[in-house]
Amino acid sequence: MLVGREHERRTVDRLLAAARIGRSGVLAIVGDPGVGKSALLGWAEDGLDDVRILRATGTPPDREIPFSGLLELLRPTLPLLGTIPRPQAVALSSALALDEEKSGDRFAIGAATLSLLCRYAEDGPVAVLLDDVHLIDESSAGAIMFAARRLGSDAIAVLATARAGEAVGLLEGVDRVELAGLDPEAARALAAEVSATPITDEEMRRLQARTDGNPLAIVELAADPEALLPSGDIPVPVSAALVAAFGRRLGQLPGPTRSVLLVAAACNGDLRLTGLACTRLGLELGELSAAEESGLVRLGAAQISFRHPLVRAAIHSGAPPDRRRQVHQAVAAVLPPVDVDRRAWHLSEAQWAPDDAVASLLTTAGGRAESRSAYEVASALHERAARRTADTTMVPPRLLAAARCAWTAGHGGRASALLDELEQVGDGEVALQTVRLRAQIASRSGSVRQACTLLLSAAQSCDDGDQATLLLAEAVQAALFLADAVMAQDLVGALEQGVDRAATPGARAMGTLAIGMARAFAGHGGVEELRAAESLLRDSPELTAEVDVSWLMLAPLYIRDADGGRELRVRVESARDRAGVGALPWLLFLLARDEATSDSWVRAAADYAEAVALARVTGQTTELAMALAGLAWLEARTGRDVDAQTHAAEALELCRAREIHWGEAWVQLALGELALVRGDAATSFTVLEALDDLLAGLGVGDPDLSPRPELVAALVRLGRREEARSMAEDFRVAAQAKGQPWSRARAYRCLGLVGEDPDTSFDAALALHAQTRDVFETARTELAYGEVLRRAGRRIEARGHLRSALAGFTRLGAEPWADQAASELNLTGERVRHRAMGGVQSLTPQELQVALLLADGRTTKEAAAALFVSPKTVEYHLRKVYTKLGISSRAELSGEIESL
Repeated sequence: MLVGREHERRTVDRLLAAARIGRSGVLAIVGDPGVGKSALLGWAEDGLDDVRILRATGTPPDREIPFSGLLELLRPTLPLLGTIPRPQAVALSSALALDEEKSGDRFAIGAATLSLLCRYAEDGPVAVLLDDVHLIDESSAGAIMFAARRLGSDAIAVLATARAGEAVGLLEGVDRVELAGLDPEAARALAAEVSATPITDEEMRRLQARTDGNPLAIVELAADPEALLPSGDIPVPVSAALVAAFGRRLGQLPGPTRSVLLVAAACNGDLRLTGLACTRLGLELGELSAAEESGLVRLGAAQISFRHPLVRAAIHSGAPPDRRRQVHQAVAAVLPPVDVDRRAWHLSEAQWAPDDAVASLLTTAGGRAESRSAYEVASALHERAARRTADTTMVPPRLLAAARCAWTAGHGGRASALLDELEQVGDGEVALQTVRLRAQIASRSGSVRQACTLLLSAAQSCDDGDQATLLLAEAVQAALFLADAVMAQDLVGALEQGVDRAATPGARAMGTLAIGMARAFAGHGGVEELRAAESLLRDSPELTAEVDVSWLMLAPLYIRDADGGRELRVRVESARDRAGVGALPWLLFLLARDEATSDSWVRAAADYAEAVALARVTGQTTELAMALAGLAWLEARTGRDVDAQTHAAEALELCRAREIHWGEAWVQLALGELALVRGDAATSFTVLEALDDLLAGLGVGDPDLSPRPELVAALVRLGRREEARSMAEDFRVAAQAKGQPWSRARAYRCLGLVGEDPDTSFDAALALHAQTRDVFETARTELAYGEVLRRAGRRIEARGHLRSALAGFTRLGAEPWADQAASELNLTGERVRHRAMGGVQSLTPQELQVALLLADGRTTKEAAAALFVSPKTVEYHLRKVYTKLGISSRAELSGEIESL
């Protein structure tokens, strides 16, 4: 029965009406227990005769069973499982225990849920009804809401109820209706329906005050005359009143009935299981008839439904502890041995003292949950196992497993709290892995400095030489995020010793690469080590399984020549499709950075955007800061000024709060270049000079990260040629010391701008550019050479270089730079009308991602799976791509992409 709620009904009606015409939506109904959330959901369900319904209801015991809620929801859709992409079908089948294949990660399961819901909706509108979503197991709830947030042009309405103050993170960003208590008029109407006698105005005032309009409380208390008696000025919380009301009803039932109800509560209403447990305890299942007559439960063919979750909670909590333990022991005894998860849960409830056999069973259940990517449940089971363990030597590894699963599930705070309990663990593998996990959490949550400290401490106390080398290599990488070149350089000696003694190729490769990066960052060589590491990684494909795949990209990025790293890039691209979502933000960032230093700016933009999106989803603030910085840098060069400034501001806030000076440097480079190309040389100089001072203070001597080439250009435009000449010479020395063509080419460009013999300098620069993959820097040098020639009155010679610059910038989509090249050409007397880029460069990041995937031969479903969106959303973006590009087929789209 639903009274009142006119506004809420209209909101729900709008959601369902939109789904009927193919527009998806998500709405959460949030409120206190008993406020009418389920009643509003039931009212909505009653009006869905023309809509297919998928339903799941959360209950406390099922919270311990991985993906139980997801199975309940998706059961009607399972015949369509074979129609979604196979990797997703395999991941979902394993998660739902439909087969024995190892599950994918939680994002693969969420993507599979999205694909299956969208496929089900192709045959007509669908309503997804989630009652008490806060009680649905976290693995299921996460997968369902992951899918719900990515619905687009799909005939699907998602309606979820949740208790106020719970499931806050799960429902973040979702439209919601906050249910308060009923107003006095509606409350009176409801009370009159259930009260056996008329209620006076004074009693109604008292009832409204005690229940605050809570409908379930009104129903319970209005039917109990004693509940309407005065009780002084002492306030009665609704929850206490409800529990008291349920307790009075239970107290009126016969003792055997209360005992059977306790068994039913422990069995979560499973009628068959309740019957088996009652038989073992010598109870008669028929005693439930009295409870049904009282209205506390409703008996179905296979299920005992409680009137409200609080009824079940009151039954269980109100029973003596010894009796509860006896009931759980009986339930565990009648469960089949193959039902490991539920047996483990009930046995743990049946014990008050540590029991190694029960702890072992809980550990097994935790491992099963891990294999199905139900990491939230796995963490809870591992922790429970640790709490029930008598053998003290087994407690630390079980707590570590709980922490590791909590972190994998995205619960950094819980993981850290569990790790805090392991602080007193001495030496050994558990201690080492504890520190490594804590460092990983610190690094990815933004405390990179703390990660460095942890890794260094662990390396110093580690007896395993290879493990110590790997820890030191990870510490170097963390130090580079901080742009702390001094710290990185200080680790070189220990790393050299570790590499000399390394027993495994993986430790040797990572240690050598870390030495090269540390030296290069400080401006003390490093190229020899980088090339040695690149060779080792290239010639040993088996190391891909031994070394984090992201390390394969680091050597090519530092060396920056035309030929190096080809095989490693291919291997990384191949691994990209197999990488877990948690590893993707950093891997995508590195791929985007590599693409941005060649001619693949369109793909770089798509990869940066995807890295940003996934970093937000996974809560990886360090990767988010770096990806935003890289994206801002690219947007500044392509003329997306507003986007560049927006992303730069967010990245700068993240970087400065977490000392991620490497990302901060890229942001400042982006802003300095943006001001320079827009003609504001003074602002450009101010920004870049501050960056130069920051890097100098941090001991960063790598000319690749130096803003001095841009500072020289700004000084020339400001007429400060002597300062520019001095800075150009200093930069030449640094670039020559590194010896790589990329930096040396930029140094010669600087000399060409300020030297007495520009032809020699620019010719040398262009010859060096030919040894790199960087189209943009080559075009910058062509533009600078053309400008110098044009100002010297050599207009005919200038035109060739300016045409090359214009072609290069246009190819990349560097619109403001292309405009500048076109203007210079016009000044030579050659009339050029440079048009706005348009074409692929006009696509939004998501349109671009869709276009790239489809042009590569992916199907709509495969593209949707890769981007974690629905196929209808892919089709929506594809229509916009076709309109912007003026095409109408996949073949034409492939041609547009291949022409880049």
